[in-house]
Amino acid sequence: MYLLYCDETNLEEKGGDFFTYGGIAIPGDVAQTLSQEIDEIRAKFGVPREFRLKFNPGPKHLSHDDFIALKQSIIEAVARQKATLFISVILHDIATSPADARRNEINRVCYHFDCFLNRKKSPGLVLIDRFDDKAIDAHLAEKFSVGIIGLPHTKEMRLSNIVGFHYSAIGQSNFASVVDILLGSIRFSMNGFTRNDPKARETAKRVIPILSPMFFREEGRTTVSELGIFFSPKVIKSDKFRATYQGMKDFFAECGVVVEQTITGAHR
Repeated sequence: MYLLYCDETNLEEKGGDFFTYGGIAIPGDVAQTLSQEIDEIRAKFGVPREFRLKFNPGPKHLSHDDFIALKQSIIEAVARQKATLFISVILHDIATSPADARRNEINRVCYHFDCFLNRKKSPGLVLIDRFDDKAIDAHLAEKFSVGIIGLPHTKEMRLSNIVGFHYSAIGQSNFASVVDILLGSIRFSMNGFTRNDPKARETAKRVIPILSPMFFREEGRTTVSELGIFFSPKVIKSDKFRATYQGMKDFFAECGVVVEQTITGAHR
């Protein structure tokens, strides 16, 4: 059994930024050990039990450097337990709305998780960070009972390896904090590129390599599968936006993460 804790980042609609949806798959047989290790890390840094740990803001008693060290310790602990990271990104300039982007990329990440589970011959559970969207309850019920609809090759596809879709929130599990920290780190890194922030870009070159082992790769490959990092949509017709996507892909490569997906303006 794998537990996929999901979250989004960069929800605010801002031209030039990528909305990112993602999830971290925790193997069930190490979940307790990892959660206890995160408890120990929190205690080491003096984080109060009731503090809801996120990418930002940190506990008031920690310096900026200590808070970074805390987050890095958690990321490294998750990586040691062979957790698997999935993200899907789309430019706000292309998305019809942030709400639509979120629902569409939830679809994508859940489908990719199901493909991963198929490879592992294992069931999985999806836990989605709670947010305000009147359509989301019906959307999740559809994901369970029907699956993904409107695919090019079939009208619907049941996500048969996923046994349930549920809500989670910061404070209800250490893993809700984990996914917030992971996606916050990715957001910071990607924004450093898209906003041409030299300081953030240099930080990204230290952060992305730490995240790298978690991105899903097919057996025996060093490149990151489309299941691990997906640039949405598959076909980007605008030359301007396609250049932004290619630049983002190249920046990942510069940071040591080579993504397999081809950035294209034509159906293949």
